[in-house]
Amino acid sequence: MHFTIRPAHPVDVAGILAADTAAGRTSPGDAGRFAAGISAAVADPARLVVVAEAHDDASAVGGSGVVGWAKTHHWDYADGAAPAGHYLGGVTVRPEFRRRGLAVQLTDARLQWLWERAEFAWCVVNARNEASLALHRRWGFREVARGARFHTVAFDGGEGVLLSAARPQD
Repeated sequence: MHFTIRPAHPVDVAGILAADTAAGRTSPGDAGRFAAGISAAVADPARLVVVAEAHDDASAVGGSGVVGWAKTHHWDYADGAAPAGHYLGGVTVRPEFRRRGLAVQLTDARLQWLWERAEFAWCVVNARNEASLALHRRWGFREVARGARFHTVAFDGGEGVLLSAARPQD
């Protein structure tokens, strides 16, 4: 089995929704709202949505082949400690495809896209999410601030970490 990481297309929204649902992140009652939000992100030239497709020797696995996805956000205004700029959104991988390096590949694809557009990349992570914090350290992300909320991401009952990384110098 091999994987392809590529920009999402409108036809991928159903596969993204299926992956998100399988990972327990979207409930059936939220499917319509989620699909509308992903459709808007896919169509927005200031953002990137990427998908991971699984392929065996004969064909893609599952209906659309989407086994993971991730996106970026662009905030054109500052919000407290969180500046305007390009942000990495979350990474979702179907449970049966985890631990195969897909989160790394999805993050790398988004960062390559961001570095063509900005000097800095930003992201917010739950302070208890050690796996995500470790993932982002691979690219030199460093803690900038902590808080209960950054832009539209609220950390109910927890604390969020605002991270930033500078574009690598050639």
